[in-house]
Amino acid sequence: MAEETTLLTEEGHRKYVDRLNYLKTVRRGQVAERIRTAKEFGDISENAEYESAKAEQAFVEGEISELEKLLRRAQIIKKNEVRTDEVGLMTRVTIEEASSGEKMTVDLVGSKESDPKTGRISNESPIGAALLGKRVGQSLDVKAPGGVSTWKVLEIKSALA
Repeated sequence: MAEETTLLTEEGHRKYVDRLNYLKTVRRGQVAERIRTAKEFGDISENAEYESAKAEQAFVEGEISELEKLLRRAQIIKKNEVRTDEVGLMTRVTIEEASSGEKMTVDLVGSKESDPKTGRISNESPIGAALLGKRVGQSLDVKAPGGVSTWKVLEIKSALA
């Protein structure tokens, strides 16, 4: 089975590379030192510190493996590749809710970089999926747990500075 592509900004890619480097160069060594110290306490079969360190080692190695997998399948979206004639990944979109007139500006990003609290929504979310391919002036219906709401696209620009 082919691995699914992960869409990332250059900033997001750099963040994951930095995290991977930190885990490999710093955390691995710290955990190995914990294991060495715990072994000095004697019998490892009844050593809680040793068991804790081994569990932490497994967690760190699992995170390293996940990050390597993510970075292997990463597709980086560059500033000059962002189109602003229609909503797509890495666009900043201002929309207006039809009935209330409420305006909202969101950045449409891949799922690994979404953070709704800061206005970065995934292209896989209900509103993100409904926005894809829309142009200024077009309307979209968003299905959410509270029902369906209608929004209009007011502006599209690049979300990458």
